Amino acid sequence: MDMKRRIHLELRNQTPAAVRELVLDNCKSNDGKIEGLMAEFVNLEYFSLINVALGFPGLISVSNLPKLPKLKKLEPSDNRIFAGLDMLAEKLPNLTHLNLSGNKLKDISTLKPSKKLECPKSLDLFNCEVTNLNDYQESVFKLLPQLTYLDGYDREDSETPDSDAEVDADEDEDDEDEEEDDEGEDEDQEEEEDGEEEECDDEEDEDEDVEGEDEDKVSGEEEECGHDGEADEDEDEDEDEEEEEEESGKGEKRKRETDDEGEDD
Repeated sequence: MDMKRRIHLELRNQTPAAVRELVLDNCKSNDGKIEGLMAEFVNLEYFSLINVALGFPGLISVSNLPKLPKLKKLEPSDNRIFAGLDMLAEKLPNLTHLNLSGNKLKDISTLKPSKKLECPKSLDLFNCEVTNLNDYQESVFKLLPQLTYLDGYDREDSETPDSDAEVDADEDEDDEDEEEDDEGEDEDQEEEEDGEEEECDDEEDEDEDVEGEDEDKVSGEEEECGHDGEADEDEDEDEDEEEEEEESGKGEKRKRETDDEGEDD
């Protein structure tokens, strides 16, 4: 299958910007270069081109790669690449793992362009002719002092940890950071909700206080009305007693007048 068609199939109805891993192993490269890869793959982190040599002349260069600012791992192993590494630093600024094993690299000088890489961590050159040179490992580490692992071993000949485990660990850390951010947002939202609830409670308390004051005011008015009613009743009773006394006085006066008339007769 040619490379362009394979890229189309690998997209699986995604946009290029959504793709983080792209595997084009065993594809055909009719002109010896990468075909069909666009600069729109801006979030690509892993790109594999293993054994792209089924068509003649096979993959002989990666010089026509587009700029992939987030690419970390490039694996064009088991091909016929012999040069064309001078563009790596410019087009792949965040490249950390480069696997060129099984290619046609013969001289240490072929690797000089890799010196411009900012953060190379691992370089694999298994089954390349350059590995047969005297002091091969020492020469490569001297050429690339920022390199951590060469062919799976560091300067002290200690084996590199499993690369997949490292990638998984990085992804786990990213997931943990995202979860912490989400938890922080949830906590902030909960605090805002609690604040709103407290404001509502305060408003309810204020309403209750206002209602209580209104009730007290009404009760006071009713008491005043009650006192006024009692005062009116007392005044009515006093008026009745005065009228009775007046009538009683009039009756006595009439009686005295009657008695006086009888005496005169």
